[in-house]
Amino acid sequence: MFSCKSAALLLFLVGLTACGDNMFPSGTDKRPVIQSGSSGSSVTQKAPDFSVSDTNYATVTLASSLSGKKGAVIYFTMWCPVCDSHMSSMRTSIIPSFSDVNFFLVDYLSGSVAESAASASANGYAGGVFTTLVDINHTLTSNFNGTMGTTVVVDSAGIVRMNEDYRDGTNLRTILTALP
Repeated sequence: MFSCKSAALLLFLVGLTACGDNMFPSGTDKRPVIQSGSSGSSVTQKAPDFSVSDTNYATVTLASSLSGKKGAVIYFTMWCPVCDSHMSSMRTSIIPSFSDVNFFLVDYLSGSVAESAASASANGYAGGVFTTLVDINHTLTSNFNGTMGTTVVVDSAGIVRMNEDYRDGTNLRTILTALP
């Protein structure tokens, strides 16, 4: 009884009803307003405190990561080829220009300090310019909404200046250059 055209039209109309009020977007940003200086992972917020182990079993906190430096870069890695290209880019083209900034890799996949140390070593990142943080309980991952490639910059006052996926390092360099 239904022709192919009628059935297609019916499916199209049913599909449109699933869109709800998104058929006519308001154009307003419905994300919550970020209060500058409040605690959180968004730019202009005060970075959440943390306490995690590095691959040498030393405890690293927000305060210790910023001590005596202009800021800290926190990069979330899965030790995959994409992450390796990001980390290699930082190691060769960013880090040499910013000795006054601490650079951290966050291993949120390994289940122990020993496994994380082995992963860092196997991938060529043990004992280098990065300190590898072991996020066994996903403290950093939760605090900064981190996932593969997320790059966070926190300034010496503890304010988040960047929280985005790493691309080519251009924005990271710009943010680091502007640190007070």
